[in-house]
Amino acid sequence: MHSNRYTFIYAIILSVITAVLLAFAAEGLKPAQAANIALDKKTSILRSVRYDGTERAAIEKLYGASVRELVVNAQGEELSGIDAFAVVVKDELDKPVEERQLPLYIYTGEDGKKRYVIPMQGVGLWGPIWGYISLEEDFNTVYGAFFDHKSETPGLGAEIAERPFQMQFQGKKIMDAEHNFVSVHVVKKTAKIDVGPEHRVDGISGGTITSTGTDKMLRRCVEPYLGYFGKVKS
Repeated sequence: MHSNRYTFIYAIILSVITAVLLAFAAEGLKPAQAANIALDKKTSILRSVRYDGTERAAIEKLYGASVRELVVNAQGEELSGIDAFAVVVKDELDKPVEERQLPLYIYTGEDGKKRYVIPMQGVGLWGPIWGYISLEEDFNTVYGAFFDHKSETPGLGAEIAERPFQMQFQGKKIMDAEHNFVSVHVVKKTAKIDVGPEHRVDGISGGTITSTGTDKMLRRCVEPYLGYFGKVKS
């Protein structure tokens, strides 16, 4: 009886000490975790403007020197006092368009040209997909794109995270000849849709649902920025 009691008390004390140590460790690691999350986001944004570097210091330096962060709304107004990094795109998509806070990242390249980077969030076959697409100063031509996923199937839907798929978007158009928004469609080569080749890229073979999710994500996430782009152009 004494032995069982001793073992029970010992287990409780050990559990409490372990829990306290884990809590302190988790709290101490929070700043590093936040820094890594921010770095990953900055890297993804820069990937959409065709930057391929991987060195942490170089990414931080380039981002700090070349990217301006802002938040706008669907009416084309800049919203002050809001941290673009703190806006959760997924949560904003649940709101009516006119109430959304829209993060926007303006990258100025070595050539002096600006590229406007739009964050995107969507749903693939097995879970969330997300990415960034950058537009030229004409607010029509895609400069670059970056996509990633949580759990899409390797060799199929996961191909959205691969360079060959992403490079297809370069030079595509989101507006038609009459300046109407048509987006960039992700469809099968054989799909018959009423848009020209400048508005479509090849979907992933065997990854139909992920391709469809990417297509919907592009249309849903890019269109709300047209109000701001229109104001800048005018």
